[in-house]
Amino acid sequence: MDHVDPRRLIPRTNELLELPGVREAGTRLNGRVIRDLVQHFQEQSRRGELAPGQVASALLAAVAARRATTLRPVLNATGVIVHTNLGRAPLSAAAIEAVVAASGYVDVELDLGDGSRSSRGAGARAALLAACPAAEDALVVNNGAAALVLATTALAAGREVVVSRGELVEIGAGFRLPDLITSTGARLHEVGTTNRTHLRDYAAAVGPDTGCVLKVHPSNFRVDGFTSAVPLDELGPLAKANGIPLVADLGSGLLAPDPHLPHEPDAATALADGADVVTASGDKLLGGPQAGLLLGRKEIITQLARHPLARAVRADKLALAALEATIAGEPPPVVEALHADVGQLRRRTDTLAQALGVPVVAHEGRVGGGGAPGVALPGWALRLPEGVARLLRAGDPAVLPRVHDGSCLVDLRCVPEGDDERLLYAVRQALADLEVAGEGRAG
Repeated sequence: MDHVDPRRLIPRTNELLELPGVREAGTRLNGRVIRDLVQHFQEQSRRGELAPGQVASALLAAVAARRATTLRPVLNATGVIVHTNLGRAPLSAAAIEAVVAASGYVDVELDLGDGSRSSRGAGARAALLAACPAAEDALVVNNGAAALVLATTALAAGREVVVSRGELVEIGAGFRLPDLITSTGARLHEVGTTNRTHLRDYAAAVGPDTGCVLKVHPSNFRVDGFTSAVPLDELGPLAKANGIPLVADLGSGLLAPDPHLPHEPDAATALADGADVVTASGDKLLGGPQAGLLLGRKEIITQLARHPLARAVRADKLALAALEATIAGEPPPVVEALHADVGQLRRRTDTLAQALGVPVVAHEGRVGGGGAPGVALPGWALRLPEGVARLLRAGDPAVLPRVHDGSCLVDLRCVPEGDDERLLYAVRQALADLEVAGEGRAG
């Protein structure tokens, strides 16, 4: 009998495309994506990595699992509220509804009354001003770094930005504030030292070539001990007397004081203390979408809005819709997690622990995202074997726990209470898989 090349048994492309499950996937995915999957499994079979008889079943499983986006929802069980690797702030129900509504045609730059062009993002601007009455005007751009870049470009390109050495920080992913500012064409005029800066240092530095004075709230760290910094209410009179704009980069996005974070600066207080412009992020403590917020004196905000760079960094309609709804709607998840009732967290954690037969340990959450560094949020966590962590991350639903001191810790602070059953299922499945792998359940 002649030997039959097994590659001749590989299903043809047209046969695979006609499979009912593949045809159904065509309602969710475009033809190129489906054909790429077909070719992938055919190539696997040609290389001998997959039997020809398994091509169809592998393809059907792949198209059933494939979605138009590769981003996966994750239950955040780390206890870190603003988790940069998880997209920072999760949106509120109101913001999600607003994004869906704004995904089609919307009046983002149109006056429906007379059909003329209107101011972009007027609703988000109005919401910001209502939430922060100390601001005369507001502008929204695409992120916090863009807000600072726009401010220093419009106010100090070709001139000096006076800033304390102790505030020249590095932000996420290795981006450094000095590099960010000098990329705008401004020159840094550093004053003071790493640990101590005085008002006289600023006074000696300002002059005819000063474009603005910059006050930066440090993120992700604290400097303790022999330190000194100049507060905004002392810098404000100096800047005003010299006719120089004072820019305060707050980062975390609080619009008003929060009693849970007494040392975290907020926009209302910064403006009352003399800042002419405040920059902040929308997706941190405000709890909204990625956005850069600029609030302050009307004439300066107008100057920034008219700068050519403002067009390059403007926020899109989805961010504007989500931002307005975040401010006008119910408290967003970030605020709820920050103010979570510790007793209720303990009751939820105990319920899951009893169902799983695992211990509960005290666990301190964090604000994250550079907000309130060093502030601990008391809470509780399930203590599981360390090996469960990788199984939780790969599970469905995906769960991100904290691995610490040889244990996998599952903190419910950032998990919506309505997801407790899903979390219970995920942990139970991971523990069972660990048992099968022979690694045991000892936590």
